[in-house]
Amino acid sequence: MEYRNMGRTGLQLSVLSFGSWVSFHKQIDDSVADELMGIAYDHGVNFFDNAEVYALGESENMMGRVLKKKNWDRTSYTVSSKAFFGWRGKENKPNQTGLSRKHLTEACNEALKRLQTDYLDLFFCHRPDKKTPIEETVWAMHHLIQQGKVLYWGTSEWSGVEIMEAHRVAAQYGLIGPSVEQPQYNLLERNKLENEYQMVFKTVGMGTTIWSPLASGLLSGKYNDGIPEDSRFGLTGFDWLKDRWMKDDLLQKVKGLAGLANELGISMAAMSIGWCIKNPNVTTAILGATRKEQLLENLSSLDAAAKMDDAVMKKIEDIVQTKPVLPEF
Repeated sequence: MEYRNMGRTGLQLSVLSFGSWVSFHKQIDDSVADELMGIAYDHGVNFFDNAEVYALGESENMMGRVLKKKNWDRTSYTVSSKAFFGWRGKENKPNQTGLSRKHLTEACNEALKRLQTDYLDLFFCHRPDKKTPIEETVWAMHHLIQQGKVLYWGTSEWSGVEIMEAHRVAAQYGLIGPSVEQPQYNLLERNKLENEYQMVFKTVGMGTTIWSPLASGLLSGKYNDGIPEDSRFGLTGFDWLKDRWMKDDLLQKVKGLAGLANELGISMAAMSIGWCIKNPNVTTAILGATRKEQLLENLSSLDAAAKMDDAVMKKIEDIVQTKPVLPEF
């Protein structure tokens, strides 16, 4: 397994990591989660991603039970949580969502209990909060780090302007700023990482833990002939994912990619993830899987990336034609 420093920090994350969004509790039980996390760990994965909102807290409960059973050396892996949406769904009341000092503090304490750990390696602000001053959020995260409950904090799907404002506040008051962003990034979703964040990378040097490198499975090719019954597009409450990705023009690009992957003798999923991790601004790509075979295929993306030279990368670009157009200076 390859490891990369998380931005301008000394923390090293495996370039492939394992996440629990959608799958934990909703698609798999404790025994499958135990097997998959074990396979990932045995292959060198050292980052396990979670959030308060995943399965309304049950995803963290499940991961916590698995980690307790595994009894791995706590210094050998990193675990995260994210706060913003709350975990009570429609029952959320005021102060049970957002990025206020109150919610971030309580969400962190709840995550520690569910994950059965003394500290979070990474704690993310899951979305920007338009109702809470960024100054309050930065102070809250700084205090959680001072208390030893969090080691590093980050953002997820923040704009470049919001990230830089957090760093400005941190610099002004001598606080610890965010060191990592978690954006969506894949062959079909590229603007934030390849365009909007370019100045962020050049100045404050954020790391990235990208999510959905397979565009919720679309880039694995499994939807080329329709929607399988056991897929996330078929889950209740995830119609928005289906509406986002099941479009004729995107499916045509995916089918073109499938042909190239076949020529290279690698799976389409491995090629798509391999493409992501070839970007030096990607610290780690978060994998999601519900079966052993699926996870092993995704883990093979390291080998796939090694086969993807400049000529292959150009062929991929010619097929998808999704590269952001950057302003000329």
